[in-house]
Amino acid sequence: MISFLVPTKGDLVMASFNKIIMMGNLTRDPQLSYLPSQTPVVEFGLASTHSYRGADGQTREDVCFVDCRCYGKRAETISKYFQKGKPILIEGRLQLDRWEAQDGAKRSKHRIFVENFSFVGSKSDTNNAPSGYGQQAPPSNSNQTGYEQQAPPPPSNSGQMDNGVPGPTGDDIPF
Repeated sequence: MISFLVPTKGDLVMASFNKIIMMGNLTRDPQLSYLPSQTPVVEFGLASTHSYRGADGQTREDVCFVDCRCYGKRAETISKYFQKGKPILIEGRLQLDRWEAQDGAKRSKHRIFVENFSFVGSKSDTNNAPSGYGQQAPPSNSNQTGYEQQAPPPPSNSGQMDNGVPGPTGDDIPF
């Protein structure tokens, strides 16, 4: 639920909402390391493609490449079950990293701080997928940012929704 603040005269209100959901394929194998506190951290690249039809009628693609970082138990899970080319759905927030290069130039880039992820694809896409493949990763006990809600599991393909109403079957899905 999203609430809106209505400013009164003289109030300065800065709206803020930082949430990103992205699905794509890993551009490189995840690199797992540990902080001095022994907290696991994994870094990986993600590529997401947007297809569209240009004015000339030709199909075109734009690819967005983004670096991602995840901490805690989720970092270890990503490192264990994913490698270059595998699909993943991530949820998190955009953050700006700033540093000074060796030549003294100031540098910056945006990165996704991954708070949650889901396996996507089919079980046959990987030989070492955990049980429950296709569902969200198990909750982490690490110090997250308060985002610990887990989505309900996806409906089964039995053709019956939880509320008794007939749902889509494998024949109803166009892909």
